[in-house]
Amino acid sequence: MKAIWNGQIIAESKDTVVVEGNHYFPKESLKQDFFRDSELSSVCPWKGTASYYHVNVDGKINADAAWYYPETSTAAKKIEGRIAFWKGVQVTE
Repeated sequence: MKAIWNGQIIAESKDTVVVEGNHYFPKESLKQDFFRDSELSSVCPWKGTASYYHVNVDGKINADAAWYYPETSTAAKKIEGRIAFWKGVQVTE
């Protein structure tokens, strides 16, 4: 799977985990130069508290376009530390 934004592949892996229709990529599959920490967090009742990254490609910023759960509930352990995308980031094979 590939995550693409603004014409660049920002993550790529054959080892994604799909939960609720979202592909969660391993952290090591991210092209780190495109990611910046965000202050945003949110809470999912069954997964836990999510943290976010801004995606920055060629000077264009997609705020809070990637999220991950640093620590999950027991039910969501398979996605702990993995990253998923939204806000126009295309995830494709």
